[in-house]
Amino acid sequence: MNGSVSAPGKAILLGEHAVVYGKPAIAIPLPQVRAVADFRLNETALTIVAADLQRPPWQWDDSATVSSDPLASMAALTLQHLGICAPKGEITIRSAIPIASGLGSGAAVSAALGRAIAALCRATLSNAALNALVFEVEKLHHGSPSGIDNTTIVFEQPVYFQRGQPNHRISPTRRLDFLLADSGVPALTRESVAAVRQSVREEPARTNCLLDQIASVAVAALASLEAGDRMRLGELMTANHGHLRELGLSTLELDTLVKAAMQAGALGAKLSGGGRGGNIIALVEPAEASAVKRALQLAGAKRVLAASVGGG
Repeated sequence: MNGSVSAPGKAILLGEHAVVYGKPAIAIPLPQVRAVADFRLNETALTIVAADLQRPPWQWDDSATVSSDPLASMAALTLQHLGICAPKGEITIRSAIPIASGLGSGAAVSAALGRAIAALCRATLSNAALNALVFEVEKLHHGSPSGIDNTTIVFEQPVYFQRGQPNHRISPTRRLDFLLADSGVPALTRESVAAVRQSVREEPARTNCLLDQIASVAVAALASLEAGDRMRLGELMTANHGHLRELGLSTLELDTLVKAAMQAGALGAKLSGGGRGGNIIALVEPAEASAVKRALQLAGAKRVLAASVGGG
């Protein structure tokens, strides 16, 4: 039995970092960039090949358990959930999602791997169950994840997310177009989350005020996103960037890209994800997308990806 399964990347649209503290945030899937897991049944012990993730092949043995290795952990957790022994076969993982860029590479790889293992076992793995499993592996990547990455990636739909609350999946009535520009600076979410946590300890009043402002932007943006109100959504995105800058999460490269996008006609722009590197996300009118993309490239973007959500 041969086949292929996948999972998309994701971008935080609004509310990053505040979401770690139980406040709301909004994320969108990036179907244009995906982690793909090709699987085939054979007579060897389950083998996971992930050459483009710069790691050697990993082979299952009966002593395998949840560990510090994300792929091994995802395999063990999935089989434990399914209540079955490891199948024979090989899974090859390829990912077009840039690593350490805040685009959900780790969660997408885990989701694709879980789906491939279930397929090899001819077992059913619901999105709800997969989401819970990927969240456990996300703890290895990020330490104290909010859950927004895995939720957006597994369900592949824009999500208004607040830990402990039912997920609100968003279906914008009007198409919204975005550009994501990579600053070229690697950014580990774990490190930026730890930096904000330190700020909460050392400057609680100031830091919590900024986190509340970020959360307020996400709350205000929900109606704009659902209605496809580009102008208002753009204003809120730019405001969110200002709050993240005050938290010390932006960089010269990110600020340069935000400025270039706005000057070229973007409706709003901000860093996306943990910050301290990674990507910015810009909301654009379709007619202005090419001009904004060129401006971002001239401003130093190493890669510019397009994404859209919503109708028409």
